Amino acid sequence: MGTTLAIEEVTKRYGSQLALDRVSLEVRAGEFFTLLGPSGCGKTTLLRCVAGFLRPDGGRILCDGARLDRLPPHARDIGMVFQNYAVFPHLTVFENVAYGLRARRIAPEALIRRTREALGLVELEGLAARMPGQLSGGQQQRVALARALVIRPRLLLMDEPLSNLDARLRVTMRTEIRRIQRELGITTIYVTHDQEEALAISERLAVMAGGRIEQAGTPWAIYTQPGSPAVARFVGLSNVLEGRVVERAGRRLVLDVGGWSLEAESELTDARLTAVFRPEAVRLLGEEEGPADRRVGEGRVVTREYLGATLRCGIRTAAGTVLLADVHKPTLRDVEKDGAPVRFTVDATDVRLYRTQPGG
Repeated sequence: MGTTLAIEEVTKRYGSQLALDRVSLEVRAGEFFTLLGPSGCGKTTLLRCVAGFLRPDGGRILCDGARLDRLPPHARDIGMVFQNYAVFPHLTVFENVAYGLRARRIAPEALIRRTREALGLVELEGLAARMPGQLSGGQQQRVALARALVIRPRLLLMDEPLSNLDARLRVTMRTEIRRIQRELGITTIYVTHDQEEALAISERLAVMAGGRIEQAGTPWAIYTQPGSPAVARFVGLSNVLEGRVVERAGRRLVLDVGGWSLEAESELTDARLTAVFRPEAVRLLGEEEGPADRRVGEGRVVTREYLGATLRCGIRTAAGTVLLADVHKPTLRDVEKDGAPVRFTVDATDVRLYRTQPGG
């Protein structure tokens, strides 16, 4: 059924630097939970506090209601997968995976059976006699994962486990990790700075910045309803514009953002607001699509990135702002639009509004 992990007001300092600032979150039993954020945000520090490699300066960490932070690392019943694999180069694949079982003095028959089961789980049964130097990076990562799982831990912790792999292998491995985690039902905390990886693999995730949780929720909620412009900027790409409210009717309002207008819905009553919308929300208009309208912006294509199924355009408006717009299933004519004038609009339901922060 998995283990519930509760992190309550955890604080960690390195000298005068506050690495974790009263972090609180709950990971549900059997859940795949990701800590997402840039380097230095505190995600690895938090993971190491859970593992017992670091001692928090304040707060509590509990497993199924019992204090975890009072136990030494070896008594926490945690499996750990590191960024650099940490595979023992002098041991065979089999002995690497069996290492934790030998340390726990598991009977030989059970050790062999469980090691073979773990190798089967990561599809390495045929490589048991090989040395790590004979394996690819992806195979070494599977060994590290099997070694963490073979002890049947109550928690699985993974610290940037795919960052040393190439892009194609990362996609394959993250799918395999998620499959194995679902099959075992083990509560898992996964650390990454890769937004696409976090969205693809997580049941829920927490976006961290400056040692704090900026927002926690499902990938869908965080992508479609970011709690702040900072979260919107970090999780995926966003257009962020400051503007002045020029019209209001109940929740419906119109925001002037420099030569064109955005419609949106919001309870905020501020005179100036920050608007956020995704590149896929920008709709390019054909020449025949309607007359000039305040909700229609105009600009020129100044950058193009052909991504196969999508063409990402940078559009410079009359105010000098460059907006990103995604064109799906682009035609050759779209791809050749460099420098061309374009008209565009954004639907009100795709715009989120926030209070404009001083100085930003």
